[in-house]
Amino acid sequence: MADEISFLPLGAIIQSFKVGGVDIVQGFPTQELYASHNSPHFGATIGRVANRISDAKIEGLNGGKSYSFVANNGPNTLHGGDVGWGKRVWKGPTPVGVRKTVPGIEGELKGGETVEFTLTSEDGDEGFPGEILVKVYYTAGKITENGKEVTVLSHEYEAELVGGAEETVINMTNHSYFNLSGGPSIEGTVVQLCTNSYLPLSEWGIPTSGPTPYSKVATTTPFTLGATDPDFDDCFITDASASPSNVPIDTRSEPLTKLVSAHHPDSKVHLDVFSTEPAFQFYTGKWIDVPAVGGSPARGSRAGFCVEPSRYVNAINVDDWKSQMLLKKGEKYGARIVYKAWKE
Repeated sequence: MADEISFLPLGAIIQSFKVGGVDIVQGFPTQELYASHNSPHFGATIGRVANRISDAKIEGLNGGKSYSFVANNGPNTLHGGDVGWGKRVWKGPTPVGVRKTVPGIEGELKGGETVEFTLTSEDGDEGFPGEILVKVYYTAGKITENGKEVTVLSHEYEAELVGGAEETVINMTNHSYFNLSGGPSIEGTVVQLCTNSYLPLSEWGIPTSGPTPYSKVATTTPFTLGATDPDFDDCFITDASASPSNVPIDTRSEPLTKLVSAHHPDSKVHLDVFSTEPAFQFYTGKWIDVPAVGGSPARGSRAGFCVEPSRYVNAINVDDWKSQMLLKKGEKYGARIVYKAWKE
């Protein structure tokens, strides 16, 4: 699978994911170019806290202590700070054997090669308390489904608080930008979400209330992404009837839910994104601005779309949601994400 799917130590990045001759993720040809030009976070593993922390601070951890972070997105902290996990060099990819099945996905994998990335996030890393040992496992293989060969890429996250504090905060995701056409834009991509429930946001991307029906687009039936609209950068809730306080810190034993289905009628490439997580950010790439570099073309607005499975945005600062991100010593944080892609 190495000729179709590749990874990098920087950010445990998914560098390429080729389906039917189309590389469906945005990226760069070298790690050095990611280091110098990856302002959109193409393909990166995001942590210690994906998405936003309101007012760049957390209060009431470790016996009432407050922690302040860099404000790198208006008044808020975005994607773990200035040097979040997506900008750290991880150890890996280390081959760790073959997995013939992916929980929640039917069929035996052909291939199934699995690699591990590990990172030690020090106590005080970007201001966060506690030393965390974090692992990412990627498993790649193929299954046959309805007579078609389907490529499967599974991500599994695992993290433990190993010292420096009794509790900390964590929320991981992958920030791949998908483009199923092979062209400069996601225009023409047909998308369907599993839900119309979302968290209304302030102008700086912080939820202002609990789950609410999304009214701008009928998201649970197929809709087409145009040249500029519809524009999304919203956190959708997989199951609005579920209690946010019941989300376990390790969701790997939760059902694997199809969050988003997408295809492009010209390339005939399809993508399904699944996860065990309770929420996902759906972003249509309005703010992408990457120059032509290293033989890669310039990437501008709507060059890709993101599906970022995670916990509720800013959960650590909302009493009813806080437990989703609160990792205590002796516990394991975990999550799973699966991409399935094929060409008609």
